[in-house]
Amino acid sequence: MADDGPNKYITLVSSDGFEFVVLREAACASPTIAGMLRNQMVEAKTGRCSFAEISSIILEKVAEYLSYRLKYKDKLDVPDLDIPVEYCLEMIVVADFLGLDEQMA
Repeated sequence: MADDGPNKYITLVSSDGFEFVVLREAACASPTIAGMLRNQMVEAKTGRCSFAEISSIILEKVAEYLSYRLKYKDKLDVPDLDIPVEYCLEMIVVADFLGLDEQMA
């Protein structure tokens, strides 16, 4: 393959063992995930990032957001991303942990 990275996709693993495959480019919007995928980190070698404190329900929404963010990057007319109210507090905490809150301006 002629690309400049290891694999085009990575796997995010939740605390309850569910796996979500996302584009590496999308996942690297998170400085935390990007850091995990650098250099000689285990995650960089395996392409798997495990999150012992993030449930599958929340990690699924994170994966959805990362893909959504990449899809609508540089677009003007962006539809809302549906996040159920009951997940909002956890999403804010996880967004902070993953550095995604810093990306919003």
